[in-house]
Amino acid sequence: MLHNFIPPERFFPYLTWKQIESMADKSNLVILQPIGAIEQHGPHLPLIVDAAIATAITGYALAQLNDNIPAYALPTIYYGKSNEHWHFPGTITLSSQTLIAVLMELGESIYRAGFRKLAFINGHGGQPQILEMVARDLHQKYEDFSVFPLFIWRVPNIAGELLTPKELELGIHAGDAETSLMLSLLPEQVKMEQAVCEYPHNLPENSLLSMEANLPFAWVTKDLTKSGVLGDATVATKEKGDRILASLVNSWVQVIEDLYNFQQPQRFRD
Repeated sequence: MLHNFIPPERFFPYLTWKQIESMADKSNLVILQPIGAIEQHGPHLPLIVDAAIATAITGYALAQLNDNIPAYALPTIYYGKSNEHWHFPGTITLSSQTLIAVLMELGESIYRAGFRKLAFINGHGGQPQILEMVARDLHQKYEDFSVFPLFIWRVPNIAGELLTPKELELGIHAGDAETSLMLSLLPEQVKMEQAVCEYPHNLPENSLLSMEANLPFAWVTKDLTKSGVLGDATVATKEKGDRILASLVNSWVQVIEDLYNFQQPQRFRD
């Protein structure tokens, strides 16, 4: 099953070039590119977490999408910019320059095939800025190309009702939310007996500077945690994961519909 979580009828590589050549309304057809990472997620989760979450939510959303909305998913890009985790064995990282080059050339290929809407569906918190730069550069190069640098968690979802305030603020990696989701998606790959609770160490106190807010400082994971976990994985449950997953998928169905209906604002003319 090369399509993995993606419905086979929505999996772009299963099409032939003749099918792609004859597609109608390519300017509104939505191409989705799931992007993840292969990086450590503590002692209890597999390296594939970010890629698995991005792929599964994209696939489940496509499965619930109205049949009349044309949208296809590309194969997941499993490797990302993960150098903040490279002190932990197993992490595989691309440089920012390599990832930018890959995404730029991917986008140009999609544009050359006649499509005009490309959405990056990113599951890794270490690379949204790169996707934003690539999206801007692709649109600047091709003015009729709408490119969307999207992050899987930045949609309405129920996590805020299920996680503690501390976890919502600091549980950014392999904590309650990601562990619960993996218990829902790939439970056989989760080692809950090895789950730990570890929050970031030695953060600045009484300071406007913070780990990931408006005024962040640069960090690598070993600065903040010994286990590789930032959050409380011990309280994760499949029930929470099922509910978070359902809420995320529901929002992503709407996002894909919005992508289909989106019209690029017209630039001012001289």
